[in-house]
Amino acid sequence: MAYQKTLCILKPGVLQRRIVGELISRIERKGLKIQAMKMMQIPRALGEEHYAEHKDKPFYESLVGYMTSAPVIAMVVGGEEAIPFLRTIAGKTKPAEAAPGTIRGDFALITQNNIIHAADSPESAAREVALFFDEAEILDYEDPNADWIS
Repeated sequence: MAYQKTLCILKPGVLQRRIVGELISRIERKGLKIQAMKMMQIPRALGEEHYAEHKDKPFYESLVGYMTSAPVIAMVVGGEEAIPFLRTIAGKTKPAEAAPGTIRGDFALITQNNIIHAADSPESAAREVALFFDEAEILDYEDPNADWIS
């Protein structure tokens, strides 16, 4: 197993629905460590850069529009195999296919507004973390419970 850092974004609807604590709690209970966190309004240019891989897809404009429409919670989450674990907690991208007990399975109805963004690969995670956080904002600290989690 390998220690990984990944980007997690709690999308605009999370704040409006007042479920930030519930979602962060699920991430922490899994044993993942929050190494950086901020509430922010994503500027249009950053939203476009973040979703650049989807630029030629029909949903690109509405996706960027949604992500920049209201504040989000952006986090760097770390842990052993953090990327696949966060994606498992998040659930499948299409909420109708997401299992009950996952974040999308429990809280999302519309794919575009699917509550949470979780990077899908080590390459994407590195690129996305660098888009949203300066290295100095990411804290590497000793977790005294690490032996109980792993």
